[in-house]
Amino acid sequence: MTVHPFDDAVALQWQSDGATGHWLGHTSAPYGNFVGPFGGISAAQMLNAVLLHPQRLGDPVSLTVNFCAAVANGEFFIHARPARTNRSTQHWLIEMMQAGEAVLTATAVTAIRRPTLGLHECAMPAVPPPEETPVKQRFAPMQWLKRYEMRFVRGGFPEPLNDADAGTSQTQVWLRDVLARPLDFASLASVSDAFFPRLFLRRARFVPVGTVSMTIYFHALAEQLVQVGSGYILGQAQGQHFQNGFFDQTAQLWSQSGEMLVTTHQIVYFKE
Repeated sequence: MTVHPFDDAVALQWQSDGATGHWLGHTSAPYGNFVGPFGGISAAQMLNAVLLHPQRLGDPVSLTVNFCAAVANGEFFIHARPARTNRSTQHWLIEMMQAGEAVLTATAVTAIRRPTLGLHECAMPAVPPPEETPVKQRFAPMQWLKRYEMRFVRGGFPEPLNDADAGTSQTQVWLRDVLARPLDFASLASVSDAFFPRLFLRRARFVPVGTVSMTIYFHALAEQLVQVGSGYILGQAQGQHFQNGFFDQTAQLWSQSGEMLVTTHQIVYFKE
């Protein structure tokens, strides 16, 4: 049986060191970026260390990943431990280590969710269905882009690169894995980062950038992800403030039926 590239990328092996232990993992060439791995796959690896942990309580509610340094290609170790477990919530501390130093740090919250009223103020935008939105092929050296099918409703790759202020950085795009795979919490964490930096779109110009910190809020239940399966999800992303070497961007992901799956925010370093 062929292993999906995503499952191979997030695979972790438990390494016991007596009373405690840690996970051993490896970077994945199919999810490579300009330098090192795609940030979304690193976030998924950090989350998977929690998902696989025998002490885990409930499902993910939030994940914050801080990118301390570039992850080098090769092996890494992830230390994940529950800092506190309450009746229905659990708080996690997570580190990715290479050469004895932290390259990523993270916190996560998992919880047992209970039925309550359901309200929302951020509805899925009215857009054409994915079948009516063409795939726009574009050459890019980043391998991770080849893992996702992207059907841009608006705000695709900036062309031409004319360094003109576009006035908005909003993107709306239908997304799914190129090789069909059912959606789960780890892959949802990865696709939450599948938006190129908003400054590229706002300025129609490529500049050195790097995510400093990313937070993902999971609104979907596990059974909702099962219903999505390997179908399309709609992503919407937009920057909010660009100044003094940093900008932020926020994004939402919905199922094709209109259920909100994720909201996510990140702060990104840039250099001109």
